[in-house]
Amino acid sequence: MTLLSTAQHLARDTRRNPRAHLVPISIAGAMTAGAIALVAYLLWPTYTTVPPSDPSRLPVSVGGTLFNVPTSAVRMKIQRHSGPQERVDLGFLYPSLEAPAAPKHYSADTIDDKVQPIDRIFVSIAAHRDSLAPDMRLRTIYPRYLDQTSSVDDGLTTRAFRDGSPYSGEDLFTATEPVLTARCTRDTSTPGMCLSERRIEGADLTFRFPRSWLAQWRDLATAMDRLAAQMHSAKG
Repeated sequence: MTLLSTAQHLARDTRRNPRAHLVPISIAGAMTAGAIALVAYLLWPTYTTVPPSDPSRLPVSVGGTLFNVPTSAVRMKIQRHSGPQERVDLGFLYPSLEAPAAPKHYSADTIDDKVQPIDRIFVSIAAHRDSLAPDMRLRTIYPRYLDQTSSVDDGLTTRAFRDGSPYSGEDLFTATEPVLTARCTRDTSTPGMCLSERRIEGADLTFRFPRSWLAQWRDLATAMDRLAAQMHSAKG
């Protein structure tokens, strides 16, 4: 009976004022909207999206050995990522040892016909897979193919490989202070190039540079030591 009387009372109020029931509905709707707005404000993320960019250095693992290499020094785009890799090829300006800027694009109208001087030292880091270490190759393999005669100039010893040997047309340069070992082709129609190798844990580092740089071999040997230490350093 109470429910029936309440319904009759509301019906009479509605007939007297048809809009009376809209007031509580409006108030309830406003409160609901306010609650939703408050929840949305509290849950809305306050961070801003930052566009991704390459880090200045990449931590890479080669042969289980950690190296920190400058991103812009990596020569191949496919190698420009962190994590384990079989091989990483790098290039550095010499003598500053800075990572080079992005390469310029040349056209047939802008390219210079003259041979451009090489101003970079190239470094390859590769897993050695238990191959013969560079110092062992120097002691056990190279002597089999070297001429007996040698020459010394400013502390740098030069010995030629015999003709017909696997290293025919190349010379071996060695020094002890600072330590340097380099196998170099001879100058012909193209400038001679040198390879200098060293092993760091599970990886071999191979440096490539023009033979003419051996005129300042002490600076060159120190530069290679610096590059190896910088890339293998825990701090990079």
